[in-house]
Amino acid sequence: MSEREQKLRNEARALLEQGRVNFIIGYEAGSLKFTTTPLITSDPADADRLVVSPFIHNNLSVYLGETAGKVGIVARGCDSRSIVSLIQDKQVARENVYIIGVPCAGSIDLDKIEKLTGKDRDEIDDIAWEGDKAVVTIGGKKQELAAKDVLADDCLACETPVPAEYDILLEAESPAVTDPELSRRGIMELEEMPPEKRWEYWKEQFGRCIRCYACRQVCPACFCKRCFVEETEPAWVSPLPKWQDNLMFQVTRMIHDAGRCTDCGACERACPVNIPLRSLSKKMEEIVAELFDYRAGTDKEAPPLMAAYETQEAEDFIR
Repeated sequence: MSEREQKLRNEARALLEQGRVNFIIGYEAGSLKFTTTPLITSDPADADRLVVSPFIHNNLSVYLGETAGKVGIVARGCDSRSIVSLIQDKQVARENVYIIGVPCAGSIDLDKIEKLTGKDRDEIDDIAWEGDKAVVTIGGKKQELAAKDVLADDCLACETPVPAEYDILLEAESPAVTDPELSRRGIMELEEMPPEKRWEYWKEQFGRCIRCYACRQVCPACFCKRCFVEETEPAWVSPLPKWQDNLMFQVTRMIHDAGRCTDCGACERACPVNIPLRSLSKKMEEIVAELFDYRAGTDKEAPPLMAAYETQEAEDFIR
């Protein structure tokens, strides 16, 4: 156990024992190797299950709307921005959230590790950060892999590895290695396609969608109590997973999330058929930054992007 992990457990236990929070939301080891799963508990004894791991992927802020009273939450940089965005939208009251900030060196993409090593996770003994390298141990032998080759794509574009909003910040960690161009490779491939080919690409992608709504359920920005796709009067889209309606669902969801998406990558990781949803959400984030000079979750005192209007818009707003 690392010193930082022990500090996290001590802090969480103290918060619950002293009655300063009703729940702690964090991560515990998953049932599979090199995975974590959310832990929501009100029992101080459960604090010993909390972990800090390079295999943390869930954005825990999505659970804030499901817990009552004051909540302690473990938050990385992207998570803290999501929390701030929820505060801006008045979905969460700042005084009801105790943020345990965890500097993040980036999350390791296990699929990339398996492809680079040619080994399944069950054949790998250990994976750990050592400086800016991921050290993989297989059969007692260590192999070093460059961080940029194993980090999740969204982590390669991370500009806030250290949470800006917190009540306590665990000791700093080496900042994540960023490579925005590498992070955008999927987007750049789409940008280079002629419109007709791009349309066919998304038609094929959304033809595979089973409309399970996993992307919606893991997204902190999708906080509507009733989603437009569940409305029957009027019926906005068909409940059947046809590609046209699947596309309409995602396009509308992206518009709803404009100015709220923090590029945490949760939607794409949750997709059971591997639709590259981040190519849509990241591009949307870039358009918001270009048009409005706005980054989600950076100022809890600022009004939400879609709730702030000016009497005069820029002449080049409509393209």
